[in-house]
Amino acid sequence: MNLSKLKQQTCLLAGLLFCLIQPAFAFGVQQFIYPDTALSNSNNSMEIVGQSNASIFVAANENKGVLRAAQDLQNDLRAVTGQQLPIIHDLTAATGNIIVIATIGQSQLLTQLEQSAKIDLTAINNQWDAYQIQLVKNISPKIKQALVIAGSNKRGAIYGTYDISEQAGVSPWYYWADVPVKKANTLITQLSKPIVEIPKVKYRGIFLNDEAPALTNWTNKNFGGYNHQFYVNIFELMLRLKANYLWPAMWNNAFADDDRQNMVLADEYGIVMGTSHHEPMMRADKEWDRDGEGEWQYSTNRQNLYQFWQRGVKRNAPYESIYTMGMRGREDSAMQEGENIKLLEDIVADQRQILAKQIKDKNLQDIPQVWCLYKEVQAFYEKGMRVPDDIILLWADDNWGNIRRLPTQAEQARSGGAGVYYHFDYVGGPRSYRWMNVTPIAKIWEQMHQAYVFNANQIWITNVGDLKPMEFPTEFFLKMAWDPEQFNQGNLDEYGIDWATRYFGKKYARQINDIIKVYTRHNQRRKPELMSEKIYSLLNYNEADRIKDELESYLSVAESIYQAIDDNKKDAFYQLVLHPIKATTIVSKLYFATAKNHLYATQGRSTANDYKKQAEDLFAQDAALKAEFDALNGGKWQHFMDQPHIGYNNWNNPAADTLPVLYQYQPHSAAEMGLTVTGEAQAFPQKGSFELIFDSVGEKVKAIELFNRGLADYDFSVQTSANWLILSKTQGTVTQQEQIKLAIDWKKLSVGKHQTSISVKGTSWQAAQIKVTAIKRAPDLVKKAIGFIEADGYVSINAAKFTNSQKVDGYHWDTITGLGRSSDTISVFPKSYRQFTAHQPHPSVEYPVTFFSTGTFELELQLLPTLSYFPDRTPKLGLSIDDQPIQILELDLSTKKSAWDTAVSEGIRKVSTKIKINQPGKHTIKLHSLDLSVGVEKILINTGGLKPSYLGPNSSSFK
Repeated sequence: MNLSKLKQQTCLLAGLLFCLIQPAFAFGVQQFIYPDTALSNSNNSMEIVGQSNASIFVAANENKGVLRAAQDLQNDLRAVTGQQLPIIHDLTAATGNIIVIATIGQSQLLTQLEQSAKIDLTAINNQWDAYQIQLVKNISPKIKQALVIAGSNKRGAIYGTYDISEQAGVSPWYYWADVPVKKANTLITQLSKPIVEIPKVKYRGIFLNDEAPALTNWTNKNFGGYNHQFYVNIFELMLRLKANYLWPAMWNNAFADDDRQNMVLADEYGIVMGTSHHEPMMRADKEWDRDGEGEWQYSTNRQNLYQFWQRGVKRNAPYESIYTMGMRGREDSAMQEGENIKLLEDIVADQRQILAKQIKDKNLQDIPQVWCLYKEVQAFYEKGMRVPDDIILLWADDNWGNIRRLPTQAEQARSGGAGVYYHFDYVGGPRSYRWMNVTPIAKIWEQMHQAYVFNANQIWITNVGDLKPMEFPTEFFLKMAWDPEQFNQGNLDEYGIDWATRYFGKKYARQINDIIKVYTRHNQRRKPELMSEKIYSLLNYNEADRIKDELESYLSVAESIYQAIDDNKKDAFYQLVLHPIKATTIVSKLYFATAKNHLYATQGRSTANDYKKQAEDLFAQDAALKAEFDALNGGKWQHFMDQPHIGYNNWNNPAADTLPVLYQYQPHSAAEMGLTVTGEAQAFPQKGSFELIFDSVGEKVKAIELFNRGLADYDFSVQTSANWLILSKTQGTVTQQEQIKLAIDWKKLSVGKHQTSISVKGTSWQAAQIKVTAIKRAPDLVKKAIGFIEADGYVSINAAKFTNSQKVDGYHWDTITGLGRSSDTISVFPKSYRQFTAHQPHPSVEYPVTFFSTGTFELELQLLPTLSYFPDRTPKLGLSIDDQPIQILELDLSTKKSAWDTAVSEGIRKVSTKIKINQPGKHTIKLHSLDLSVGVEKILINTGGLKPSYLGPNSSSFK
């Protein structure tokens, strides 16, 4: 075989192998680093570590942040391979293969490569935070190949450098979540064409907030406070996640004043610093206590405040910053001057005067400034307050993940643009939530996708609380901020699986994604701090036990994976997967046990104390789990679970976790019958008669529960005259409790309503009476039934199970995977300013329903708690039955209304209306899209038997 043919076959083999292993990661930068020597023979590959190691070239005149990133890369590659690649600053000393890290405008080498047409950087030139990665051959006689990372600025070069680290095997969370380094003996880069990465959101950031007690206790223990030794770990994580903007911890801290190196190092690293929504002009709230004089009121203390802000700008002028404009009250409260719009406009004018005087190397309009329209500040804007067009308008969510406002078409013309301030954590009403991750990524996507569509793309910043345990949503938020277009309503599961694959391998990735979905969905529908024993129903639809079983099932999967995975992954898996589902499950079960204790004690069950003991044990398990977290990895994360989370009774947390009130029931020593039936809270002997209703197309089995009110056993007997009633037992002995299951032999019944009674006798001459009603539906109507079938007095429809869908001008209803309290949500895509009317073609979906009942019924829509994004419109949704006129439902959810408290507490907006069904049989329910922001999860129709519960019944049967 001749040499030419051998080379062709070798290259073909390498190309086939390349195809087989591409892509390892479905999201983010395409894979270009591989632990595989077989690729080294490809024309488009370069060996980094292997038979010969590459050098890392970075010019000595590069920015300090770029030089530091090069050292991180050296350390990362050594951690992966055990080999230390040399860092060189003199290109003439380089031979063989090199990695080049360089910044446009700073690098003479990049200029030379462009002039010699070996590289074309047009795509990233003058772009913000962009970078380009490509292989370049023969950049000098001694350099065979170079992997060139070219940044449009220093951050771009840093981001590209960290791409190599991550793909080589070093996670961004190697420090903050103990994700282990993936070991490899060799590293090869394979790249046939340049990678070009340009962020679509300019400032992508996090806010460390509500940081006491957890983060504060941790920083005090490990670093002595919020100093630069702490913050460099935050800066590095942010850069590895391609973030660039930070609001620092501020509850009792002042970033630039606590440690003067904080600001210096932030700028060196490439982090753009800001101050939170209520801290103007780069001055922390606490600095006023140290460096201010007089009242925090501009109307009475203008001179001192002016000078205070001026000193702040002078201090921060050398560093890259975004200046928060305007003014609120101290400690994030409203201004004492009230809605004085003229005063606020004067404040902003004075602040801009300070900026113009103190920052002389930039035009005023080029100094980044932001006005955060948070809480009452948005009302100032809506009432006419305006700031210069070059100031970024930062719209806020409602603190519960629902964006309050987005730019109108007219506002998009502003040169400053707009952004969004979002929350994963909050202190305030209706209840603070700070302890656990409660935000599904589907919720983040649904909201931030609309922010991107409506051009709020200058700033995306999210309140991450203590940072841990918000790792998963934080990474998603920042990855989406870099490129929102890589995510859509149907690929969020793929992202979760990809994330799990990157950190824990492919084998368990799908299960890990499901675990995270389950606990975040559960926490979104009711945050742990809002939980109580009264939330989920013990009586109807098996709700509490169903949720408990689901949580326990996924916890069991998580514990099995934990036992099976490699030892070096256990700490990371515990933090990112196992602990959140376990903590969530324990607290939920605590409240379920409390609920049973209360119910059973009220009923007089001798087992009430068993659930008291169970609740006490679960409370102890929660404390033990905190101690377990504190001991993790030699105590590295001690204090991160210090946040109290059990026993809230107002918006603020208790001083410490507080066991709910539990009942001690003292049963007597004799035997005494107690009895109740499915769905009934009251019990015999307080209540003497009960009723059970069966529907031939509904629930097949119901139950009588016999229990002991005393400590001695008793015998029972059951009597009925109906031969169509099936009983699981007719006599027996009760020690603590026994269940008698009931079913109907429908073959023995004719169409219509049938009634009988059951008598249950126990310890006395008295007997409990249970009336049983059986409703048999007409077989021909049942046979013809299609769609969602009415049964047991209700119809429950998961909105994602629509049948026919009408598309108009490309607009159509689609499913948002993973968004919803118990099922997925639908909304109309694509998003735009478009509105429809009921009298013109509009997107719609249909649900076939078979009714056996007739009359006027209540229909409840369960919707996303979406706010009105634009001031000139109220979200609307149309609903119709068959050919009846379309009902127009207005969905205004103002944050000042009590309905908002309920909606955000329950994670859903409930809207009720009436529908009329004139005859039994098939009917069609139709949803009509009039406003594109509306999302629908569930439709519930009460035909006379719907029982109270938190989530409502599962979906009705469908055929």
